[in-house]
Amino acid sequence: MQEDISFDNLVAIVARLRKECPWDREQTFDSIKGHTIEEAYEVVEAIDEKNYDELCHELGDLLLHVLFHSRIAEDEGLFNHEDVIASITDKLIRRHPHVFGDTEVDGAVMVKVNWEKLKREEGRTSAVDGVPRNLPALLRATRLQDKASKIEFDWPHRDEVWQKVEEEIRELKSAVKDTEQDRIEEELGDLLFALVNYARFVDVDPEAALRRTNEKFIRRFQYMEKKFVEEGKDIHRASLEDMDVYWEEAKTAARS
Repeated sequence: MQEDISFDNLVAIVARLRKECPWDREQTFDSIKGHTIEEAYEVVEAIDEKNYDELCHELGDLLLHVLFHSRIAEDEGLFNHEDVIASITDKLIRRHPHVFGDTEVDGAVMVKVNWEKLKREEGRTSAVDGVPRNLPALLRATRLQDKASKIEFDWPHRDEVWQKVEEEIRELKSAVKDTEQDRIEEELGDLLFALVNYARFVDVDPEAALRRTNEKFIRRFQYMEKKFVEEGKDIHRASLEDMDVYWEEAKTAARS
């Protein structure tokens, strides 16, 4: 018997799970929201690794969460998956008048400008509304700065942004020297915010850049651990100088 892989069948499976599976039946928006975020990050990881078989799998997991949240809502009399589809369908058509209407645009930049303008017309009271508070801080800073730039609240040139970075470094050093903990935290936040802004001016995604550096650190650290094991040495008893030898070796190995 051929398996039914239709969207309607998937909806029916989720509905049955909510009815017949004790674990699924107990879940709420709050109990699974962390898992939803995790699934979104697993999608990103598959994209970063260019693992498209895994991406297919992870998109399926993310789709399951959309349907699961929708089913919880339907059980509570709030909305259902058809309302979700209707909402996004209406939004896509409404915010693409250059495709579904007679508005003319000159390139992708104009599309983004119109998108923000349409959101304001829909009731947004601020240009920086709609950036979720629960986004990772680095990503949220990027989105806030991008939105502010749409109304031309922006630096004229990247050299001026870098001057701001240097200014924030000086202010952080001053705060550290004065050992004012609250001010240190504030100035460090200002420095990170300025670096995110500079990243935008040099066309780098700071979230992607930091993820790349994290992975590089993991590779080098694990190389160092492996070397200590191969030498029969206990890394916990090693000096910083001993560890640094293998760290530098890991850097050289990566370049070769």
